[in-house]
Amino acid sequence: MKKNQIIYMMCATALLSSCHIYKAYDRPETIDTSGLYRDPVSVTDTLAADTTNMGNLSWKEVFRDPKLQALIEEGLANNVDMQAAVLRVEEAKTLLTAARLSFLPSLNLAPQGSLTTMGGSSYAKAYTLPAAANWEVDLFGKLLNASRDQKAIYLQSQYSQQAVRSQLIGGIANTYFTLLMLDRQVEITTETVAIYKENVRAMEAMKTAGMTTEAAVVQMKAVYHQVSSSLINLQRQVREVENSLSVLLAKAPQRIDRGRLEDQVIPDEIMAGVPLQLLENRPDVKIAEMSLASAYYTTNKARAAFYPGLNITATAGWTNGSGITISNPGQFMFQALASLAQPIFNNGKLIANLKVSKAEEKIAQMNYQQKILEAGKEVSDALHLYDATNKMLVQDRQQIEQLEKAVTYTKALFQSAQSTYLEILSAQQSLLSAQLTEVSDNVQRMQAVINLYSAVGGGRE
Repeated sequence: MKKNQIIYMMCATALLSSCHIYKAYDRPETIDTSGLYRDPVSVTDTLAADTTNMGNLSWKEVFRDPKLQALIEEGLANNVDMQAAVLRVEEAKTLLTAARLSFLPSLNLAPQGSLTTMGGSSYAKAYTLPAAANWEVDLFGKLLNASRDQKAIYLQSQYSQQAVRSQLIGGIANTYFTLLMLDRQVEITTETVAIYKENVRAMEAMKTAGMTTEAAVVQMKAVYHQVSSSLINLQRQVREVENSLSVLLAKAPQRIDRGRLEDQVIPDEIMAGVPLQLLENRPDVKIAEMSLASAYYTTNKARAAFYPGLNITATAGWTNGSGITISNPGQFMFQALASLAQPIFNNGKLIANLKVSKAEEKIAQMNYQQKILEAGKEVSDALHLYDATNKMLVQDRQQIEQLEKAVTYTKALFQSAQSTYLEILSAQQSLLSAQLTEVSDNVQRMQAVINLYSAVGGGRE
């Protein structure tokens, strides 16, 4: 009686200690998203919660330029990284199906035949036509956790595809707006080159009339050549950005059909949502969580390795050989075998494997928390860039307004002999620089919207 009680107690202990093996992954309560977004203007440093999240908007609602939309659709259809991500999802789906089928018995046909003769006697022909089945009974969750692990890997591949999609949309949009910026800067610089060319002509005429010196003419020509050189450099950049965008679209370098910077419309209001939404919306955060889930199931598999494994094998078929004599016709045979293997001593491998699995699970959890912090940083950076560029654009436009007046005033002073042409030249150079800066800041503002859209998980669907 005591012996039976001991056996029952051992079985009960094994069952209780194995309960954790069957438990599915749950997000750890220690994962923290509080205060994740930094307010770009408030001294409290924490952005007020907003249930509206622009990451839930379709990319067509954010990027409204029809030509940009056509480029994004082309990129989603043809980009090599995007196509590779789709194939990886199919691979993971196939492996998940295989993992689920591992719960079922395996069945194999193994026909055998032999010819035997001794001392020149006639040949004895023996055959066996069996079907062999093998079934691993999942008593302690080895197959269950392997299947769940593979499902986490499958979901990880899906989120990886979403991440590639989101990055591709943002990359195409950023490159497109950079191209529009360069187009506008080329336009401004071209107009300035024409002005300086006319200035050179006017200075040469004034020198002939004795109204200025050769030094002033040379100075004007030098500035003209300088601006002409910068125009060539801008045109080179246009060509390179076109080539880069072509590669994103998986086609040979070529001219990109595009709109104008002045015609672009971006959302008037940007919304970051609440930090908790990052856990569901950001593909890279979800990838990190699925890595944690996979590590969790790996730890469970390491625990399950301490418990018995039950295998059932069966063979059925026809044979005419019994190992000693041969009889014809053949007879039906059937054999079944159950084996139970309980690990007792494996040189500490099982304990070491469990310790390593637990450490990897802890590392995966830390990486998950770190990825959340990085996501919060990207959102905070994008919010601050948007706020800063809005303020910079106000200053840029006021500066341009003042410099345009300065050019007008210096020309009037020059005509009344109260100023030199070098002062006009200086004012024009300052105006050109301010105009180019204003274009750059305007595109930075657009890129801040793109960055925020990507940072809050936009473009994943």
